[in-house]
Amino acid sequence: MKKIVRSGPASTELIELPETAGTLGATATVPAYWAEACKHLVTKDRVMKRLIPQFGDTCLHAGGDAFSTLARSIVGQQISVKAAQTVWHRFAALPKEMSPGHVLRLKVDDMRAAGLSPRKIEYLVDLSIHFDAGTVHVTDWQSMDDDAIIAELVAIRGIGRWTAEMFLIFYLTRPNVLPLDDVGLINGISQNYFSGESVSRSDAREVAAAWAPYCSVATWYIWRSLDPLPAQGVEQTTELM
Repeated sequence: MKKIVRSGPASTELIELPETAGTLGATATVPAYWAEACKHLVTKDRVMKRLIPQFGDTCLHAGGDAFSTLARSIVGQQISVKAAQTVWHRFAALPKEMSPGHVLRLKVDDMRAAGLSPRKIEYLVDLSIHFDAGTVHVTDWQSMDDDAIIAELVAIRGIGRWTAEMFLIFYLTRPNVLPLDDVGLINGISQNYFSGESVSRSDAREVAAAWAPYCSVATWYIWRSLDPLPAQGVEQTTELM
């Protein structure tokens, strides 16, 4: 289990984020741009100059596979962290491997018995269909821009923009994602830049202008300012379609 808590777009509650498809045993990696991003941010932004040194060598680590990462994000929606972990482990034990084809072969009754709601079963089936049919171009994502990937992901039932942006940050490690629907980011900007005063999306964009082209890294440090645990993985429990 990777250690992370993060807020979603509809709640200020901090939630633990499970490792990205850790059952597959993928090796976590550090984004190649991280050191350069930190140098840029401490030069351009007074808050980053203060925050970044507080966390030493810790940084975002990415790992896992795309399908399992997104499947786990769906399983974790709208339930507590503990319940999400329990349901995921039960569900992950059903197929021979966590792949689109194997999930599509599962019986609905078995998925229900694992603790999945009818709607989440529909979402997982739709996710599996998209991956199995190749309508998400996983092998092309590295050459696609962020908006094109988000468009592919939000076409899947159960995945909204916030989840897609978290996927870009934590799985694809895109350097310049600014998730303005994330309550943690807005609250962190409020606390660090506006002495706790209310912050609009426009205010947040203005602050983030100094972060480009490393908004993902700055966002990670803003999250860390609220929660001292290392931020890794992608999961959410609050997003509604």
